[in-house]
Amino acid sequence: MTRKLGLLIQMLLSVGFGGLSFAQSIPQSVAGDRTSVDLTIYNQNLSLIREERTIKLIKGLNRVTLPEIPSTIDGTSLHFLSLIDPRGVHVLEQNYQYDLVHQAKLLEKYIGKEVEFVRIEPSTKKEYTVRGRLIATGYAFQPQYGNPAPSYYSTGGMIAEIDGKLEINPAGRLVLPSLPDGLILRPQLEWLLNSNKDGQHKSEISYLAGQLSWTCNYVALLNANDTKIDVTGWITVTNNSGTSFRNAGLKLVAGDVNVVKDAMKYDAILAGKSVRAQEANAPQFQQTELFEYKLYSLQRHTDINNNETKQIELTAANSVPAQKVFIYDGLADQWKYWYRNYSYRSQGSFGQQSNSKVGVYVTFKNDLSSNLGIPLPKGKVRVYKRDDEGKEQFVGEDQIDHTPKDEEVKLYLGDAFDIVGERVQKDFKSYASGRVVEETIEIKVRNHKEEPVEIQIYEHPWRWSQWEILKSVGDWTKVDQTTLRFPVKINKDSEKTISYTIRYTW
Repeated sequence: MTRKLGLLIQMLLSVGFGGLSFAQSIPQSVAGDRTSVDLTIYNQNLSLIREERTIKLIKGLNRVTLPEIPSTIDGTSLHFLSLIDPRGVHVLEQNYQYDLVHQAKLLEKYIGKEVEFVRIEPSTKKEYTVRGRLIATGYAFQPQYGNPAPSYYSTGGMIAEIDGKLEINPAGRLVLPSLPDGLILRPQLEWLLNSNKDGQHKSEISYLAGQLSWTCNYVALLNANDTKIDVTGWITVTNNSGTSFRNAGLKLVAGDVNVVKDAMKYDAILAGKSVRAQEANAPQFQQTELFEYKLYSLQRHTDINNNETKQIELTAANSVPAQKVFIYDGLADQWKYWYRNYSYRSQGSFGQQSNSKVGVYVTFKNDLSSNLGIPLPKGKVRVYKRDDEGKEQFVGEDQIDHTPKDEEVKLYLGDAFDIVGERVQKDFKSYASGRVVEETIEIKVRNHKEEPVEIQIYEHPWRWSQWEILKSVGDWTKVDQTTLRFPVKINKDSEKTISYTIRYTW
């Protein structure tokens, strides 16, 4: 704001235009409808909305109302630019108005004023009107922390003075003459603008808002022998922002964005907009890079209505090579609670627990040769398989994290019915005042299926980081510092036993 403009505003405030308020003395207009709108939605309940509108301005001060904005807007994030005169139009003040129409608010405006009650004459069934003065609304205000919109609760009933007497919950249908000033039907912004010239201004407006979010869900279908899988990814956009967006461009950001640092980078997010013709069989979304995140751009415009959930296909791949994997982890995740804990590491009673369940997993590669090969956003994967009658049946679901291309997707679908595991501690010894511990573990896996299976047995040296395997029955590999893997093949209706002795020193 220039010094000259500041002095002008001070003068107008002090003079008051002969009894008119400062706001009333400035011409007011309403911004036009959106001529275009683009949404960039993050998977963290956050969205960036960029829209273009035409605003009619006169030279000097203007009051402009911006209707049809989300009720979840972050007013501090708004950026305004006149595309006709970028340097000549400035926002001096901004007011977010959310005093929406509510029965309690309407009644509050008429306390002490005359109102009408429409009643019905019992004998004739005809309506007639009585007038009275409203004394109490029957509602009380209840503030809500963190929510600018007030909340109300009933206090027992309306009170009105009719014919000199007080009536509680007066009979009849209450009729009010008009909508009081100050109440609005939908949230809106009101700006105080200064313009260097008259005319129609094409303007760009961008802001952040909540309750406009997206998630990704996948549907997968296994073939008969669990060697191929069809995968379809669906984007689900949920709009509870309080407004609808027609013919909108849509971009989705996948990744763990630091909202404080990165969500305000409008230039990076808005840069590089392009429009291309979509081929009939081309993917609906084009995936590109955005900083260290993934950007998915819908190659057409779409309507996203308020209080609506919309699903759009992200990717589809058929006959993806897959593998069914059985994993037996006798300790499951219990060892993580004991890992390198001084109180537990030399106590033989810990680690004797045994989980009998054998997990069933399906894995596949997210690569181009599998007809995938795009970064897969995190989401839930639901897996189906056809039964003997050819009807699809649900066989399990799992949650995947953001998965880059060329990485493996591993889905835990449940526990095998016909495969059982058993883990026991066969021996435990402690030497050197508890600074050396030797432990022997034996694991049995039984296969009751009608075909042979291969099972991955996982064990976890949890007592201390310094360990060595003294002997073992069965081949093993070290996956990492806390994981051993014993692959075993078991014939139908058979049992396989492996064992190992491990020494810890500290």
